[in-house]
Amino acid sequence: MSKLTDVPKRILIGRALRSDRLGETLLPKRVALPVFASDPLSSVAYAPGEVLLVLSIAGLSAYHFSPWIAAAVVVLMFTVVASYRQNVHAYPSGGGDYEVANTNLGPKAGLTVASALLVDYVLTVAVSISSGIENLGSAVPFVVENKVACAIGVIVLLTLMNLRGVKESGTLFAIPTYVFVAGVFTMIAWGAFRGVVLGDDMRAPTADFEIKPEHPGLAGFALVFLLLRAFSSGCAALTGVEAISNGVPAFRKPKSRNAATTLAMMGLLAVTMFCGIIGLAMATDVRMAENPSKDLIHDGAPLGPDYVQDPVISQVAEAVFGHGSLLFMILAAATALVLFLAANTAYNGFPLLGSILAQDRYLPRQLHTRGDRLAFSNGIVLLAGAAGLLVWIYGADSTRLIQLYIVGVFVSFTLSQTGMVRHWNRLLATENDQAKRRHMIRSRAINTFGAFFTGLVLIVVLVTKFTHGAWVALLGMCIFYATMTAIRKHYDRVAEEIAAPETPTDDSVRPSRVHSVVLISKIHRPTLRALAYARLMRSDTLEALSVNVDPDETRALREEWERRGIDVPLKVLDSPYREVTRPVIEYVKGLRNEAPRDVVSVIIPEYVVGHWYEHLLHNQSALRLKGRLLFTPGVMVTSVPYQLESSEAAKQRARRRQDWVAPGSVRRGPAERAKDSSRHT
Repeated sequence: MSKLTDVPKRILIGRALRSDRLGETLLPKRVALPVFASDPLSSVAYAPGEVLLVLSIAGLSAYHFSPWIAAAVVVLMFTVVASYRQNVHAYPSGGGDYEVANTNLGPKAGLTVASALLVDYVLTVAVSISSGIENLGSAVPFVVENKVACAIGVIVLLTLMNLRGVKESGTLFAIPTYVFVAGVFTMIAWGAFRGVVLGDDMRAPTADFEIKPEHPGLAGFALVFLLLRAFSSGCAALTGVEAISNGVPAFRKPKSRNAATTLAMMGLLAVTMFCGIIGLAMATDVRMAENPSKDLIHDGAPLGPDYVQDPVISQVAEAVFGHGSLLFMILAAATALVLFLAANTAYNGFPLLGSILAQDRYLPRQLHTRGDRLAFSNGIVLLAGAAGLLVWIYGADSTRLIQLYIVGVFVSFTLSQTGMVRHWNRLLATENDQAKRRHMIRSRAINTFGAFFTGLVLIVVLVTKFTHGAWVALLGMCIFYATMTAIRKHYDRVAEEIAAPETPTDDSVRPSRVHSVVLISKIHRPTLRALAYARLMRSDTLEALSVNVDPDETRALREEWERRGIDVPLKVLDSPYREVTRPVIEYVKGLRNEAPRDVVSVIIPEYVVGHWYEHLLHNQSALRLKGRLLFTPGVMVTSVPYQLESSEAAKQRARRRQDWVAPGSVRRGPAERAKDSSRHT
C-alpha cells in the first residue's frame, strides 16, 4: 500500500527533506507575519460585523456605542500584545502559554491551557473557512449552495499546502495577506479623504434599511449586558495572538526579538484596520441584523428569506470604491482568500503545540515527529479532520460557529499572564542587580494588568456567550483535558511497568527450555524454509503443528510428510468447528501450563507479496494468530518470510525510483558536494 501511495504523495507534498535542512525552513519576519498573524489580521473582516449584529438587537440607536466598544478592544489588544512580548523573551522554546502555565502554575493549569488552545485552533480553522466561504458566496452563488462541500474542500487544500512545509506554505500565504492589508488601508485612507476633504456622501448598500429591534428601549442592566456581549463578540479580533508565542522556534535568529517585533507589527496593523472599518461603517450607515430576513425593513416590509446579508467590510468597500470597481473586486477577492488563509495560524500553532504535548506524554508520540517535509504532518492531519467535522456539524455557518469562539483563547490568556506574574516574582526573589530588577518589575506590572484585564474579559465572555454556544467550547476543553490526562496516565503506567529493575528478575533469567512449534498447512517452499530455520535454532523440543480443517487435505499432508521422511514430528489438532486460531492458542497455552518456566516459540511461514491487493489474498490466518499470541505470556512469535516473484519485481521498481535522477539534479550535484566537502573541512 505504501508503494501505491508513494507517487501521489510526492506529487502532492513534494520530495522528502533531510533532517539537517530544518534550518532552511525557519522564517524571516516578513514571512512570519502572514504565517502566524493571518488570523488576527483577517478577523477584522468579521469582528466589526459581530459588534454591529449584537447592537442591532436594541435597534439602530445602539450603534453609537460601537466606537466605545472598538476603543475597549484596542486597549485589550495592546495589553495582550505587550504581555506576550514578555512571554516570548522569557520562554523562547515554543511552549507558549502551555509552557508558562505548566512551569509556574503546575501541570493542571498547563493542561487546562493546552486544552483551551487546541479547541481554539480547531475553531479558528472552522470559523475562518466558513467566513471566507460566505464572503466568496456573495459573488459566486454556487459556493453558497454548496457551503459545506466547498468549506471541506478548502480545508483539504490548506492541509496539502501545509504538509509541503511551513516555509513553502508561508511564502504562498504572504502575498494575499499583504494584498488584503494594503487593500484595507487603501480603503480607510480613500474613505477618510472622500469624507473629510472632498465631503462626499458615501452610503452603504444597506443605508436605506431600517432595523426592527428585538428588544427596543433597553436600559440599565439589560443595556450593560448587551454592550458586554457586543464587546465579547468584538474580541474575536484577538484570536490567534498567542500563536506567535507558540511558534518562536520557527523564527530566524534572534528568535525572541524577531517574534516580539512581529507581535508589535501585528497588533498595530490589526487595531488600525479594526477601528478604521468600524469608523467607515458608521460613516456609511451600514445596517446589520442577527436575523436580516425579518429584522431589516425596506419600504415598510421585511427583506424576506431570499436576502443575503453581506459582511461589513464588503458594504464599506462598496460605499468607498463603488460597486464593481477594480479596487472593490480586488479587496473582495483578497478578503475571501485571506480568511481561508487565516486558518494557517492554527495549522502552524496546533501541530507545534501537539508536538510539545506529545513530548510531555500527554498526546500520542506520533504527533512529536516531523514528516517528510519537516512539518508536523500528523498534527496537521488531525487538525484538518477535527475542523472538517465541526464544519460539517454546523453547516459551515460562521454565525453559529463564532459563538463557540474566543472562550478558549481567553482561558489561555488569563492563565498565561498569571503564570508570568509568578515567574517574575520568582526571579525577583533572587535578583540583586537593580537595573534588572527595574526591568522585571516593569514586566511584572504589564503581565499583572494583562492577567486582570483578560480575566475580566473571560468572565464577560462566559456570562454573555454561554447559552449562545460557549458551552460547546467548554465541553471540548473538558474532553481534551480528560483525554490527555488518560494518555499521560497510560504512558506513566507503561513506563513504570517496563522499567529495568536493578536486581535480576524472571525477565532476565534464562528459560529452562525452548519448545519450538512450526505451523504447517501444506508442504511447499515456505514450509521447508521455516523448518530449516527452526532446526537452526536448536530448540530443546521441535515439532510441526497442523489443524485438521479438511480431512482429505490432512490425510494428504500426513502421506507426503512420511514420503519425504521429514525428521520433525508432525502433530495434527482436530477442529470440529473448522477453526484454525483457537486450537493453536489452546495447544500453546497447554504447553505453557505443563512447563511454566519453558518458552514456546511459534514459527509461522509467510508470503511476501509485491502488490497491496495481494495482501488481501494471503497471510490472513497468520495475522489473526499473531494478534492472539501477543496476549499469551511466555510465547515468542517468529515470522519466516518467503519472497514471491511479485515482491522481487516490487523491489526492483523501488530501486529504480531510488536511483531516478530529477531534472537538474546532475547540475546541482557538484555544488552540493562542494558544500558538503567545505563543511567537513
